[in-house]
Amino acid sequence: MNTIEPKIYVACLAAHNNGYLHGDWIDAHRTVDELYEDIRKILASSPIAAAEEWGIFDFEGFGDMHINEYAGLDTVAALAEFVVEHGELGAAVLAHVNGDIEEAQRILEECYHGEYDSEEDFAASFAEDIMSIPAHLEYYIDYEKMARDWFISDFFSLVINHRTHVFSNS
Repeated sequence: MNTIEPKIYVACLAAHNNGYLHGDWIDAHRTVDELYEDIRKILASSPIAAAEEWGIFDFEGFGDMHINEYAGLDTVAALAEFVVEHGELGAAVLAHVNGDIEEAQRILEECYHGEYDSEEDFAASFAEDIMSIPAHLEYYIDYEKMARDWFISDFFSLVINHRTHVFSNS
């Protein structure tokens, strides 16, 4: 699994409103207090005196998750912790459940069936695991159609780096 380093770009809103882009990238995988300290430093060095307001103007390392401009730092830190702990797969599952960390954790623990070349490859493997298919019938089974039917309601998949990760829908 790849090492993920979630970061946020925090900018001073007073500077932004006065035509300056003043901010910095912050490692998001830290404590809330450490994040606040970095933001205080950004605001203290602002070209606008007594700057107090800030926003998250950009982010990276969270996969397809969207980080809101005004997301709380407790949320950012929790999302970053989850992504670092679970890597790209965790980031993809987290995006799939719109940032619900508890649901993402449940899906990873209870619903994950593994990594496959395709949904059809999963269907073939799963079918062979749950039933005995006589050799003379193997060529009559249409795993593509079986996968299509199963992924309508029973399973879902997330593709990461051209590999299909399969989960049950329960």
